[in-house]
Amino acid sequence: MESVKNWKELTPRQRQEERFKRWLNAPGVRFDSPEAKKQYRARVTRFINAIRLEEGDRVPCMLPVGYFPAYYAGYDLKTVMYDYVKQRDAWLKFMRDFGDMDSFSSPGLILPAPALEIIDHKMHKWPGHGVGDDVAMYQFVEGEYIKADEYDKLIKDPTDFWLRTFMPREAGAFAPLADLPHLTPFIGIPIFYLSAFGNRAIQSALKTMMKAGNEIVKWSKITGEVARTAMKAGYPPLSGGMSGAPFDMLTDMCRGTTGIIMDMFRQPEKIIEAADRITPIVVDEAVKVAENSISPVIIMPLHKGDKTFMSQQQFEKFYWPSFKKVLLGLINEGLVPMPFAEGNYIPRLETISDMPRASIMWYFEYMDMALAKKIVGKTNGIMGNLPISIMATGTPEDVKEGCRKLIETCAPGGGYILSAAASMDKGNVANLHAMMDAAKEYGVYK
Repeated sequence: MESVKNWKELTPRQRQEERFKRWLNAPGVRFDSPEAKKQYRARVTRFINAIRLEEGDRVPCMLPVGYFPAYYAGYDLKTVMYDYVKQRDAWLKFMRDFGDMDSFSSPGLILPAPALEIIDHKMHKWPGHGVGDDVAMYQFVEGEYIKADEYDKLIKDPTDFWLRTFMPREAGAFAPLADLPHLTPFIGIPIFYLSAFGNRAIQSALKTMMKAGNEIVKWSKITGEVARTAMKAGYPPLSGGMSGAPFDMLTDMCRGTTGIIMDMFRQPEKIIEAADRITPIVVDEAVKVAENSISPVIIMPLHKGDKTFMSQQQFEKFYWPSFKKVLLGLINEGLVPMPFAEGNYIPRLETISDMPRASIMWYFEYMDMALAKKIVGKTNGIMGNLPISIMATGTPEDVKEGCRKLIETCAPGGGYILSAAASMDKGNVANLHAMMDAAKEYGVYK
């Protein structure tokens, strides 16, 4: 952090403590009241205690709010993707109506649909654009945005590859960028490559990017307003940014599932080399994002590392080595990775437990939580994993009972955050209250 003069001289643990201080003290935030400030500090302290594997006053809770505020306010996902004012109003209404909760986040994952339409974005479908108006979730669209024989181009110059190969394939408006020259020729006279910007198609693409950028600025102001309002009211953000595993990035955004599976058998060394090549870039980007947030926690959705996609041997060969380097890179900067292990990670527990103590919070979807507590919980925190089916369709009594069992299993000794296995969209607000009530009733440390 720029505010700490001797940052480079600090150990990873000291850097973590500096980030915790910033999270706790919330510099620059003018709280609505002394009580709001008091509650903010108490809430942040609960999360810090869980990360440190310490018992605080009680188990902290991250409510699986997801897109629920849109439906709570009488809207739907489509409405708040296109109308940023309604997006803001829905999130603030939910926050004010709900009351006491340990954290609350802005609608930063409600993507600005007008910007996506401007660039002819191809990687997602969303309500009113590729899927029905009433659909409550995005649809990810995999594509072979990198061909099987293009790994070397990516490895040689990731930035150039992203600009001139990936972007023209991912969004229709970016197609003319494929005609750009290589922009790092190391020639002292710029005339030879600047002439490409006289191309009318490239000029049009740049103007479209500017138009989309202006739209994103409008959206960012709204999400920023929600975040600031929540903090002033005493609700801290838990996540300070998002990152992921290099293997997932190569799969999700580059080769697609089919392509990466073929590569695992036909050219495995290229996957490993490409993952290693982008690893420092992934770390650097996560650190930059975190500098603009107050929370040191980096949530990391994991997609292809689960049991159903690859064997343990493949996990240890393709997935874990580069991902471990990312985790250690973030930890070295004092950040707290929060990998969201989607799918079945039971066979991975012994492997992922080999990390520095009190440095990570593992968020599990499908998991034997008693086993996770026994193996991973010895050195790092765990989080989750009440089935979202219970949150969405169960009764408040079902929710409280499920939470009670999780707390009794995972909370002793500290190092546990109560949450669900995924986030909600439509559902019953009483079930969210039941989860928060369970944390207060069953999660108190004696």
